[in-house]
Parts: sequence; C-alpha cells; structure tokens
Amino acid sequence: MGKRSGVSMAKRQKETVRLQRQRDKEERRKAARAAGPAERETVAGEDPDIAGIVPGPQPPAVEFDDLDDLDDRTQRDDEG
Repeated sequence: MGKRSGVSMAKRQKETVRLQRQRDKEERRKAARAAGPAERETVAGEDPDIAGIVPGPQPPAVEFDDLDDLDDRTQRDDEG
C-alpha cells in the first residue's frame, strides 16, 4: 500500500506557519522591549496602577444621569 503524502505535506505547512508566527511574536516582543521604557514615564515612588487618579468626589457617570428624573417621579408618587 502506498503512503498518504498529503498528511506529511499538511503537517509541514502547519509547522511552517507555526514557526512564522513564533518569529513574528519574537519581533513584537523585541519592539516592545525597545519602546517600553521610553513610553513609561512615571514619578519615582508613584504606583503606576493609580497614577493620575484624583481623590475625592467624582462626577456622576453618564449612565446615571437619568436617575434625577427617577428621583423626581418617586417624590411625586410619595406626595400624591
């Protein structure tokens, strides 16, 4: 019986694609390493996770703007 050569060809193509993806990923990592420290400008001793957050009352979120109308309707229902 003969071999099924299509299987080995498909396997070889998959392996080529996998290796190319691996090379592309490594290039992206190198670019990120090179550009990374220059883009990260932080003050010494400042936690980067909370940098730029202002303490105190925050403005209401856009999704809660309609709650004022709801409060007015609730008060009218309580009065009447």
